[in-house]
Amino acid sequence: MERVVDWQAPLLPVAGGGVFPVRSVWCVGRNYAEHAREMGVDPERSAPVFFSKPAQALVMADRIDYPPDTADLHHEVELAVFLRAGGRNLSPAQAKASVFGYAVGVDLTRRDVQARAKATGQPWEMSKGFDQSGPVGLLVSEKDWKPDAQARIGLLVDGEQRQSGRLGEMLWPVPELLAALSRTVTLGPGDAVFTGTPAGVAALEPGQRVRARIEGLPELDFTLVAG
Repeated sequence: MERVVDWQAPLLPVAGGGVFPVRSVWCVGRNYAEHAREMGVDPERSAPVFFSKPAQALVMADRIDYPPDTADLHHEVELAVFLRAGGRNLSPAQAKASVFGYAVGVDLTRRDVQARAKATGQPWEMSKGFDQSGPVGLLVSEKDWKPDAQARIGLLVDGEQRQSGRLGEMLWPVPELLAALSRTVTLGPGDAVFTGTPAGVAALEPGQRVRARIEGLPELDFTLVAG
């Protein structure tokens, strides 16, 4: 039978060798209290807000195109979690056992597109799911690195510190977050989950260099170029 579509899942390199084929990309908003507050939400009253990006949005590159249809592109540094297994209605322990590894990620957001959609009650997927909207650093196996509450997470733009926090400031730690997500969708091998961002999100311009860091993981370093 003739193949109608020739497509391959994005393959992300893994430290020490091998690749990770991406199936789905899930993201959560408002998982750090100060970021929730800067977005105008009371973190004590909000449940996890999940959304998705296409798998092709994940890229590992030192040059990222500034996207079209925006004049207000924002950075959001995040811990990205990659799954070897999954299921529905997982317990936190089962979710933790499903993790393959971790990487530094940046959720790029067309904030003006998002604001216009929210103002009119329309879906805002296109503010999050555009080309190259999910840069990630080199993946590290969970055997070699695990989240620590004291590990620092941060992002610099042209050497200026924009975001800074600790992983322990997450409202929903990784196992609890994955368990909550599994009550909404069936998780599976190849899934990537962006776990939220600390406060300090701000606009980016073409030509700026972004350096995203989480203690113990390979740094994510890229420059925005005019598209």
